[in-house]
Amino acid sequence: MVNVKVEFLGGLDAIFEKQRVHKVTVDKEDPVTVGDLIGHIVSTMIKNPNDVSVFIEGDSIRPGIITLINDTDWELEGEEGYILEDGDIVSFTSTLHGG
Repeated sequence: MVNVKVEFLGGLDAIFEKQRVHKVTVDKEDPVTVGDLIGHIVSTMIKNPNDVSVFIEGDSIRPGIITLINDTDWELEGEEGYILEDGDIVSFTSTLHGG
């Protein structure tokens, strides 16, 4: 089990009940990865099934969403394979804005 802070920025909060910051507990036997967190987000936090495609494409984060783990690009941290620790901050920021 791990407790993390998750941020949805750049308009992504619209699919998470307009709440930008969430304290999330992933109740899974250790180790808990970012991939596990993403699965938890999709299965428990996105209320409207039509909104899943805003966040996920295929089996990963949709292109155009910057993902940071403790302010570091997740590509440098191992992406979905990064093992989360209590207190980590995972931020998802959409770079696609209407205008």
